[in-house]
Amino acid sequence: MAVPKRKTSVSKRNMRRSHDSIKKLNVILDKDSGEPRLPHQIDLSTGMYKGRQILKKKTQENK
Repeated sequence: MAVPKRKTSVSKRNMRRSHDSIKKLNVILDKDSGEPRLPHQIDLSTGMYKGRQILKKKTQENK
């Protein structure tokens, strides 16, 4: 069974864990609707992406 020869120092332990932190989400305000959304995602309120209409809005007739 493998056993460490020396105790891992606090500094080395923390360096190993440096990439484990939670990253903050990059939320932007949409130019057209002004609602917050993630970058490179379709705006669900308007259905627009990069200036093009991708999704159609649901109406009572299209259910």
